[in-house]
Amino acid sequence: MIPQKLDEGSDTYGLLAYLYGPGRQDEHTNPHMVAAWDPYIEDPARSPNMTLSDLALLLDAPVFAMRGKKPPLHVYHVAVRNAEEDRILSDEEWAEVAAEMMHAAGIAKHDDDEGCRWVAVRHADDHIHLVATKAREDGRQPNLRQDIVKMQAAARGFEVQFGLRQLKHGDKTAARWEKSGEREKAERRGLSESSRVTLQRTVREAAAMATSDSDFFERLAASGVRVKQRIAPDGNVTGYSVAMPGDRNPQQEPIYFPGARLAPDLSLPRVRERWSATVPAPRVSPAEAWQVAEQKVRAAAEALGAGGLRQGAGDVAALGDLIVVAAVVSPRLVRTQIKDAAWEYERASRAPGDRALEGESRRLSRESAQALSQATGAVGRNDTVAVLGFLLALVQAVEAARRWHDAQEHRVQAVASGRAGRLLREAAEVTVGVHAARGYRPRPKRGPSRPADGQRLAAAPGERSMSGVVQDAVPEHAGAVLLDPAWPTLRDRLAELASGGEDPVDVLVAVAGQRELSSAESVAEVLAWRLDGWSKHRETAAAASGASSSSASGGGTGKSAGPVRKAAASKRRPPGDEQRKGPRRTR
Repeated sequence: MIPQKLDEGSDTYGLLAYLYGPGRQDEHTNPHMVAAWDPYIEDPARSPNMTLSDLALLLDAPVFAMRGKKPPLHVYHVAVRNAEEDRILSDEEWAEVAAEMMHAAGIAKHDDDEGCRWVAVRHADDHIHLVATKAREDGRQPNLRQDIVKMQAAARGFEVQFGLRQLKHGDKTAARWEKSGEREKAERRGLSESSRVTLQRTVREAAAMATSDSDFFERLAASGVRVKQRIAPDGNVTGYSVAMPGDRNPQQEPIYFPGARLAPDLSLPRVRERWSATVPAPRVSPAEAWQVAEQKVRAAAEALGAGGLRQGAGDVAALGDLIVVAAVVSPRLVRTQIKDAAWEYERASRAPGDRALEGESRRLSRESAQALSQATGAVGRNDTVAVLGFLLALVQAVEAARRWHDAQEHRVQAVASGRAGRLLREAAEVTVGVHAARGYRPRPKRGPSRPADGQRLAAAPGERSMSGVVQDAVPEHAGAVLLDPAWPTLRDRLAELASGGEDPVDVLVAVAGQRELSSAESVAEVLAWRLDGWSKHRETAAAASGASSSSASGGGTGKSAGPVRKAAASKRRPPGDEQRKGPRRTR
């Protein structure tokens, strides 16, 4: 809930006529009064006994009765607006909000019978307008010192009381919200979102992928928006504005939005910070781009915020650009979740008071974004694993950003990071499902018809996918394991088994069957711990086998090594070996 002070004036009737009228773009619906300084004041929209002129005269009466100098701009005007995702408040709830806001501002205290006269008008679902005259009944002027600050404090209480989105007052990091008239105008034109929202997203994508001023403006022009540069007398570009084609005012002129009016970090000086340090784009294939990006993001997650407040601000900002780029080039099936995650993280990418953005993580995230810019949304079967690895790394980085914001007591940014992280986890879960459907079949029983590894795994035998191993060995736990923070540790253990000549699927099936996993808080951590125990047990058995030559061909080693070793030995036995059992042939 945001109270916003609007232009003051001297024409009470003119303001009321606008609020009760259709609006500049026919955006006003069902204008009516929800509250007033006197509960017995009739509503001009619902009573034949009250006109707008009558209401204006009643409001202005204390002003006309003032002795001495009157305030030149005596009309006080404030709008109180809810977020788009908030529930619709009733007229009674808005009436409570209006009375409390007038009390907080100093217009009319609850216990003051000599306060100013005011009304609250509602002509949309998400906001009300408060109109008052700055003259008390006793002839004095009200004390409006820090009125908006006090109203914002009251708004925080209503957010909790009514279950609305809780905002943090005063950090100046929020993007400009679309106005109800802009949203209604978009609906009339058959658009899914207003021009302001479309321009915010378009400019952010161009800024995240650009490497210079010229590249930035070329990307904006290529996206189809109108671009107007502000050029100083010395020829330098000092700012820019953008407009959507077809979005015009009543004079048929394009409606331009300066970058700073879209979001605090989209002004030209803040956009230029993204390429202040040159980051060369690595020359890799589209498939390799995801792998390079994963490595950079994991390193960025470890370094995020380690250098201090200014470095951390730069780190979380660069991570926001990276999610924007990922949304542009991501596979179609997860693009919606990643775009939503980029939208949610947008507030988290701006730390309160940040100006100079530095940080090692910022550089790594920028390098990752440059690598991803070479990827495409057309991801083949073998590339899905790389996309999954990147998404898991991104979840790790966003979680690191949430912890950093928590440590700095940036509550709003921490909440935004948490929402973005949940959406990225959903995208990773979808990718796991796609990966399983494209490249994997249920693992058949052992026997001559068992398919080759190349058929069972999406990767070639020399590049076996460890996520595929988990899908084959523990399919009921695969989703939780691949999204677990301990997954990189388990993946390394499985890779060590594969490089040592063992079948990681066989080993993982064996250790998973040692005891149920459903009660484990971290299935990946438990499996990694069991694999460590299995490796130590196998090394002990191998040492015992080397000490006794008889145990090399008998059951001693097999008994010590356990069922997994016997299964592995059976797997490595050449075809037809069972026919060679029996008495040794003699010459």
